Amino acid sequence: MDATAPRTVGLAVPLLVLISGIVATAGAFLGSGVVGGTPVAEAAGGWLNEDSTPLAPASGAFRIWSVIYLGLLAYAVWQLLPAQRRSERQRLLRPWAVAAMLLNAAWIWVVQFGWLVLSLVVIVALLAVLGRIMMLLVSTAVEGRADALITDGTFGLYLGWVTIATVANTSAVLGASGFDGFGLPVTALSSVVLAVATLIGVATAWQSRKIAPALALAWGLAWITVGRLDGGLESTGTAVAAGIAAAVVLTAAVVFRASASRRMNAGDGH
Repeated sequence: MDATAPRTVGLAVPLLVLISGIVATAGAFLGSGVVGGTPVAEAAGGWLNEDSTPLAPASGAFRIWSVIYLGLLAYAVWQLLPAQRRSERQRLLRPWAVAAMLLNAAWIWVVQFGWLVLSLVVIVALLAVLGRIMMLLVSTAVEGRADALITDGTFGLYLGWVTIATVANTSAVLGASGFDGFGLPVTALSSVVLAVATLIGVATAWQSRKIAPALALAWGLAWITVGRLDGGLESTGTAVAAGIAAAVVLTAAVVFRASASRRMNAGDGH
């Protein structure tokens, strides 16, 4: 036997990933109200609906969850294949993928019980786990197109979306607590928060050279624009700030990705 050949891991952890993916998807049905749960927009006193705070995305933004859940299920099945069970990249990623999926389900349950503050704790933990996953994806080589699409694409979208979801969740907690923004105008305070989200998005694009996180973050920011222009909590200033933030994040990601591709092609030329 070749001592340098990749070792095939057992089925225990890959099956745990699959189970976690199913649990996360089941949580999504609960959070949608399809299987008897309370829709997220109506749970927790309605503080997570599209008109609850100036930084809540319009309801159309949440369609991205369908793509993310499909990606997570595809990943959960794909990583069971023999080739992926020999992958060092997947071996490192699996425990964090399990944590992300279970935290996702936990967030749904916490919201169902109306525990808004705890929901923020859970989503911040989820964001941290997804940040760790992105670090692993950056530090390990992509193993083909399927890996790039299923692994990097899914978890990239997941990270970008949870970034903006954390902003909305934080805004909901502050709103529910009666926080008045130190008396600052809504547009000014919202713009500061959006600027922070933009910096996070640009930094992620710089470090990862991946498009998926920026796509999801820009999607969420664009739907904040929609929500503030056409909803029960209109704010033109916040809408403009969110639109600018979306454009900056997406442009930065495209530029950084193109720069990385040029360097890679130049290296191949030598």
